[in-house]
Amino acid sequence: MNESLDARQYALATQRNREPILNVLLQVLPPTGTVLEISSGTGEHAVFFAPRLQPRKWIPSDPNPVARASIATWREHCPADNLYPPIALDVRDPIWEVEQDELPEPLQDIDFKCNPIVAIVNINMIHISPWSACLGLLAGARRILSPNGILYLYGPFKQGGKHTARSNANFDESLRAQNPEWGVRDLDEVVAVAQAQNLSLVETYAMPANNLSVIFQA
Repeated sequence: MNESLDARQYALATQRNREPILNVLLQVLPPTGTVLEISSGTGEHAVFFAPRLQPRKWIPSDPNPVARASIATWREHCPADNLYPPIALDVRDPIWEVEQDELPEPLQDIDFKCNPIVAIVNINMIHISPWSACLGLLAGARRILSPNGILYLYGPFKQGGKHTARSNANFDESLRAQNPEWGVRDLDEVVAVAQAQNLSLVETYAMPANNLSVIFQA
């Protein structure tokens, strides 16, 4: 591909966190079925995880067309039989594309009866989006996940209303300076909303750079 036409974007954090995240996913994901990645960003996680998590199918998504172009180009460079093209998905929408009677073209060859969405993976989103995005994510997980399905969240969290590290507090300040609707979320508040959506907290895992992997089950 011509370098000038290469739409790939890069996130340094992906290189640091992808192996630890993969180790958790291998422990918590159901062995088969479809994984829907919400807010896939650059697409680097998708092309790394999909071939390592076969036979599960992996659907990346992002509301940002620039991000979807990056995901698609990464997929061209690092193809995997179980990695689908990215779809446009905003978690705040009342009906997601994967719920529609007529699926978007990239997904039309998936038989969700045989390969239901058994997991939703969301990495580094809820702190760099409005609280409404977190609410939409949890509501969508309740609607979409098959019984015993898994919702995986990764990122920094407050615990008991307090930051777990000074670096997280500084990060929170910088986020709120960029957008007052952003910020590191309190895990207790996220868990309370999840419980209201019939999603049970299963486990939390300490991760590098004072982040957490948070596992909910439908």
